[in-house]
Amino acid sequence: MKIADALRRLDAYPRTLEDFSVRTVSGAAVTLISSSIVLILIILEFWAYITPHLTEELFVDTTRGHKLRINLDITMHNLACNYLSLDAMDSSGDQHLRVDHNVFKHRLDLQGNPLKKTEPIKEIVVVSPSNKNNSCGSCYGAEYNSTHCCNNCEAVLDAYRTKKWNVQLDKIEQCKDQYKRSDLDAFKEGCRIQGHLEVNRMAGSFHIAPGSSFSLRQFHIHDFQFADVKLSHTINHLSFGDKIEFAKTHPLDGLEVISEGDPKSEMYNYYLKIVPTVYVKANEGAPTYTNQFSVTRYKKDLSNKERGMPGVFFSYELSPLMVKYEEKQRSFGHFATNCCSIIGGVFTVAGIVAVFLNNSWEALQRKLEIGKLS
Repeated sequence: MKIADALRRLDAYPRTLEDFSVRTVSGAAVTLISSSIVLILIILEFWAYITPHLTEELFVDTTRGHKLRINLDITMHNLACNYLSLDAMDSSGDQHLRVDHNVFKHRLDLQGNPLKKTEPIKEIVVVSPSNKNNSCGSCYGAEYNSTHCCNNCEAVLDAYRTKKWNVQLDKIEQCKDQYKRSDLDAFKEGCRIQGHLEVNRMAGSFHIAPGSSFSLRQFHIHDFQFADVKLSHTINHLSFGDKIEFAKTHPLDGLEVISEGDPKSEMYNYYLKIVPTVYVKANEGAPTYTNQFSVTRYKKDLSNKERGMPGVFFSYELSPLMVKYEEKQRSFGHFATNCCSIIGGVFTVAGIVAVFLNNSWEALQRKLEIGKLS
């Protein structure tokens, strides 16, 4: 009995006898309201517990082994596919002659609708000049192994038929003597350029410009003869790397640029500042490497005797800093502690409110009784 009495003295939650407890309407109202608040807060806390917490960290980019993937989907509204070239250059001005790419051109009418019964044209991105001393001719990406040679025009066409690709004959060195195009058809169609490039992680540029491109004494030249070129275009999509859901990594998506007035020739420049980004998802080991970018646009009217070449130019520069987003799961202990804090805090405040309401009601009743007696 002595031990039991000693334990009773340690009881921090003594019970009040039922005969001495008074139940009030105000107390019931406070109980219902506080219980509802506790339930709502616990549900919100549980939702926060099962939702990963996203942390952001900024540090110097030391990665070297990753390629820069350029995803593009651009529509040129009033220039045919056979008269457009997609070229890529690095920061030193050298062309990417061996750039990995998968770019196709889709022929459109002037209203932007795909032409019926036409296959997409496989784009050749900055093809290096053929080497006359080399007995193995290039198949321009259509070769089926490293030893496959295309030494004449028919061999190139056969390789493209096997791949089920259309070909631009004006870009095939072996076919140039057999191909002549009529520049009268240049403005009768539109073109949608869609695909991706993979280049080295360094500053560079790529552009879409009229005419076939070639290099002459380290100068990049296009052989388009028209002086009046309007380059209305829509950037359906442009990104660098994989897409991450929470960040707005594609600020140019959906941008439509329409040539206004009567310029003879136009040059559009997009200056991109790329920030490397790594995204580590909860419960997944492999991180996602991507990039975010900001953009500055500039338009030049070449009819005012300004220097430049008609086209849509994208120049990009990589930031030396990298942003790391990492999802972290909250612990169950943190969730349990917060739930206890919610229950204790709400009911403590509710008890204070209930006592205040009860005392206020008793004081009001006493004043009413005094008023009746007087």
